[in-house]
Amino acid sequence: MPLLDHAIPFLLVLFRLAGVFIAAPLLSSTMLPMRFKFLIAFMLAAVVYPVLPGAMQTAPTFDLFALLPMMVAEALIGFVLGVLAAVPLQCLEASGTLMGQQMGFGLARVYNPELDAEVDLLGQLMFYLGFGAFLALGGLGHLIGAIVETFRRVPIGGSGLIAAPLEGFLSLLLSGLELALRVSAPVTAIILLLVIVFGVIGKTMPQMNVMNIAFTFKVAAGLGIIALSTLSISNVAGDEVAHALRFAQRWASGLEARPLTQP
Repeated sequence: MPLLDHAIPFLLVLFRLAGVFIAAPLLSSTMLPMRFKFLIAFMLAAVVYPVLPGAMQTAPTFDLFALLPMMVAEALIGFVLGVLAAVPLQCLEASGTLMGQQMGFGLARVYNPELDAEVDLLGQLMFYLGFGAFLALGGLGHLIGAIVETFRRVPIGGSGLIAAPLEGFLSLLLSGLELALRVSAPVTAIILLLVIVFGVIGKTMPQMNVMNIAFTFKVAAGLGIIALSTLSISNVAGDEVAHALRFAQRWASGLEARPLTQP
C-alpha cells in the first residue's frame, strides 16, 4: 500500500494522542516547548500506529470538509483524559488558595510556570504536593496507557462525544471539592479560633494593636498546622489522584463511539 494511504490514519492517531497534551499534568506545562510536545506526540504516534489493526490503517471515506471535525473529535478524546487527571491537582490548588486567603497571603502571589499564571503561595505548594503524588503513582504511564486503550474501543475517525463522562466527571469534581475542603479544614478551624480569641481581646483591651498581632499569629498557626499535616495531605492527595486515574482508565476501557463518516 502506498505510503500516502497511511497519511490520514496516522494524522488522526497523532491528533488523538496530542489531545492529552492540552490539559494533562506536566504535558500541558508551558515550560515544555511546543516543538518538544509535538515531537513526543509524533514519536508516540509512530509507536502506536504500526500495532493498530489493519482496518484502522485504512483511510476512511470522507471529503475534505469532514477532516476537520474528525481531527477535533480525535483530539477531544485525549483532552478528556487529560482533564480527568488534572482535576485533583486543580482542587488541591484551590484548597491552598483558600488557606492562603484566610492567613493573609492574598497579595503574596507568585508565577506558576506549570499553569502560566499567578497563583497563591500555598496554592502552588498544594499543587506540587498533588503533582508529586501524580508522578509517584506513574500518572503519565497510566494516561498514555488509557489513551492507547481507546483505540480498541473507538475506531480512527470515530467520535467519543456521545460517550462523554459527564456524570463521572461531576462525581470526580465533587470528590475533588470535598478534598479541597478536607485539606483546608484544619487551617480554617485554627484561624476561626484565633479570630474569636483576638476579637475578645480587642474588646477587653482596646489599647492593644490587635490587627498586627493577630496577623502574625494567624500566619504562624496556619503554617504550623500545614507542616504538621503535610503527610496526611500527601496521603489523601495520592488517594484522590489514584481515583482520578482509575476513573480515566475505566472510561477509556468502556468508551463506545460511532464513526463520523457513518450516516
